[in-house]
Amino acid sequence: MNKKELLKIKKIEQQIDSRLFIICAFLTIITIIMISAEFFSRGIFPSPKIGIFYIGVLLIYSLYKELLRWLSEKKTERQGEYFVYTWIILTIIFYIINFLTKDYFLYSVEGDYLPTLSEICFLTLEVLAVFIITRSSKLLKIFLSK
Repeated sequence: MNKKELLKIKKIEQQIDSRLFIICAFLTIITIIMISAEFFSRGIFPSPKIGIFYIGVLLIYSLYKELLRWLSEKKTERQGEYFVYTWIILTIIFYIINFLTKDYFLYSVEGDYLPTLSEICFLTLEVLAVFIITRSSKLLKIFLSK
């Protein structure tokens, strides 16, 4: 493979990476809006049930990013960290709001228990797990290359 073909392939891979990041960012925003609507409406809006799809897309993006890191000498940006920080901050905010309102958002208007806080907590831990897996992969690459 000549240098021109290799540059063309790298350009295509960078475009795919960019598009996957945009998709993940958009999906993150949509997921946050849906979960926030469920939380603040106290059950008027149903559970979005988007968690598995969201984590799947995030995992695919993260694994693709790691593959690029392993196949390339070029450093890649650390944009994925923003997803982790966003979810952690959002979860903490929801817990603080619920605490300050004395479990007001933990129950529906009818008095039924709402699993929203548990669901966002679990989703945040899944996002964190994806992050830890990819960071471990990066550290492994550094260790093996030295």
